Amino acid sequence: MSDNKNLAKRKSGLGRGLGALIEGSKTVAVPANPVNTIAEIPLHQIVTNPFQPRTHFDQDALEELSESIKTQGIIQPITVRQLDDATFQLISGERRYQASKLAGLEAIPAYIRKANDQQMLEMALIENIQRENLNAIEIALSYQRLLSECNLRQEELGDRVGKKRTTITNYLRLLKLPPDIQIAIRDNKISMGHARALINIENVDLQLEVFYKAVAEELSVRKVEELVRNLSKQQNSTKPAKPAEGGKYSGEIKHVESRLSTYFGTKIQVKSNNRGKGEIKIPFLSVDDLNRILEILNYS
Repeated sequence: MSDNKNLAKRKSGLGRGLGALIEGSKTVAVPANPVNTIAEIPLHQIVTNPFQPRTHFDQDALEELSESIKTQGIIQPITVRQLDDATFQLISGERRYQASKLAGLEAIPAYIRKANDQQMLEMALIENIQRENLNAIEIALSYQRLLSECNLRQEELGDRVGKKRTTITNYLRLLKLPPDIQIAIRDNKISMGHARALINIENVDLQLEVFYKAVAEELSVRKVEELVRNLSKQQNSTKPAKPAEGGKYSGEIKHVESRLSTYFGTKIQVKSNNRGKGEIKIPFLSVDDLNRILEILNYS
């Protein structure tokens, strides 16, 4: 009989998660000066974050997280800021917040921080980039917002998120793709590698044609790169010949040009004559862009 009582006690302890560690599992009233404290906050007092970089939540994944929360509770608290005595705004942890509502929780453990709107935006974007499994388009949009709305330069952004400027540039280039391709990246129908190959097609109609073929036939990244190279060769064959440039090396040169453009994140021009001599032109749009290119070249 005593064993059954002990088992009941153990079962009643499940589902409390972090709450069990706060004041002996009792709900903690929000203190008068709550900054930098952890407290359990009623879900109805929390409003979502207008700066949230994640725009798409997988419903099946949310339901799985909800079931986990029912069993294990909230392991990691969400992060909020206090707007007034009865309202808190999410900074990060919207998946946990939404899943907790699905699980029927009345309150959730939250770390309370102080932040103005500018800091709120920066914290939300950076924390979500680092902690959540954002898709490539959401990451690209977050980088763009950090650059434009938080007035960060690319090298500052790189320091904040722990990424090289070339990585950030490659993500930003995704935003130049047509909406259909961006949606496919968001929904994981094509990878970042597919997208980087498609970027090298200047004509949007041809870009979409290769994209639809890649999705329909489930082509690998290598196959899409091959299609893009062949397309480039076909386009070049319809242009007037330039005897002084290219010659027998033109196909190889275009392939090198495409590879370099992808690597440097800008349109590279490679010119060669029949004797194999030539030049490489690397354009840059600003001093920051020049510094980015110099960094890739390990120039000092």
